[in-house]
Amino acid sequence: MKAMNIAIYTLTSELHDEQAVSTATQEFLRSLGVDYELKGCNYADYGTHALDLIYVRTGGTEGIFRRLLPQLQQQSNKPFYLLTSGKSNSLAASMEILSFLRQQQIRGEIIHGSEAYMHHRITLLERLGETLRKLKGTRLGVIGEPSDWLISSVYDRQAVADRLGVDIIDVPMSTLLEAIRQTPQMTPAEQSDCEEIQRALPGAQQIYSALRYLVERYGLQGFTLRCFDLLTAVKNTGCLALAKLNAEGIVAGCEGDVPTMLTMAVTKALTGVSGFQCNPSRINPETGEILLAHCTIPLNMVERYEFDTHFESGIGVGIRGYMKEGPVTIFKMAGDLSRCFIAEGELVRNEANPDLCRTQQIIQLSDKRQASYFLTEPIGNHHVIIPGHHREALEELYI
Repeated sequence: MKAMNIAIYTLTSELHDEQAVSTATQEFLRSLGVDYELKGCNYADYGTHALDLIYVRTGGTEGIFRRLLPQLQQQSNKPFYLLTSGKSNSLAASMEILSFLRQQQIRGEIIHGSEAYMHHRITLLERLGETLRKLKGTRLGVIGEPSDWLISSVYDRQAVADRLGVDIIDVPMSTLLEAIRQTPQMTPAEQSDCEEIQRALPGAQQIYSALRYLVERYGLQGFTLRCFDLLTAVKNTGCLALAKLNAEGIVAGCEGDVPTMLTMAVTKALTGVSGFQCNPSRINPETGEILLAHCTIPLNMVERYEFDTHFESGIGVGIRGYMKEGPVTIFKMAGDLSRCFIAEGELVRNEANPDLCRTQQIIQLSDKRQASYFLTEPIGNHHVIIPGHHREALEELYI
């Protein structure tokens, strides 16, 4: 089990008996059932952990917090999380403090309730804090420009830097093509019974190696690729390369789609997998059933896979992956981070229709009414599928 990165700081009125308060503190914090580091009243490293909690141990602490506030704001711009046991007027003091914060347009929350509720809330907030820590300082590349048909998939570079801490790095397509030319073709480990695909595999491996080189050269943690240019430039596809790189922990998106790349980076930081970049091919708004497809999927997301040609061009190497049936989440962020779409559902089956992109998933939305989003207010065409239900975490993260 992963160790948690939680620090707990305290606020205590001088009017209360320290010995009695300390005994109550130990009992209360033990009941939370989480790993933490107790910092006491030393706030020197406040803001440096995945989750920093301020335990308001007693009433009469409002003035102490007000004096501390300028220092804490210099150290962190995260919301203030006020932990209270409900004893010694701690809840009343926390409410006064939170009211004061709201008057200053400063975000905050009181964590109070049953042991089960507080454990769940603290665990969730720590997970989200760790996600943001992973994203901060991330470098994501745009190799080539976004594909010409992505007319709505624009992004706000400054908003991405300010809110996610992510830097977007432009890499010319010519740099990739030169890297491909400089990379020798070798016999790949992968094999195919189809002679046409077998001939294409060395070139697909060459593209993978060239992209691997660019990731190291530019210090990238991920990228999106204007992949359709490869069809004419090198008569091959990036589908296999993206499938492998995503499985290796490098976010790798298609078509130069920056909003989708950012969505994948968030899902990678939160869940450990980049997610399946795909677009809806068929939707039944009456039942909430959707067929989504694309020609590549991270190899660490599937139970098995097979090779086919790229659907639109009929050349190169495409991936038909079969993901385990069960709970999934569909997620997409707008490129300016102004809105997002989150829907939970069930992957009910994988399909292999010859007239669609090679990896095909039938998903039944938990709330069939959400199907109307795709027909009335979609955020572009690409969306990202991740295993498991993550709506609560994603909604909290996006606020």
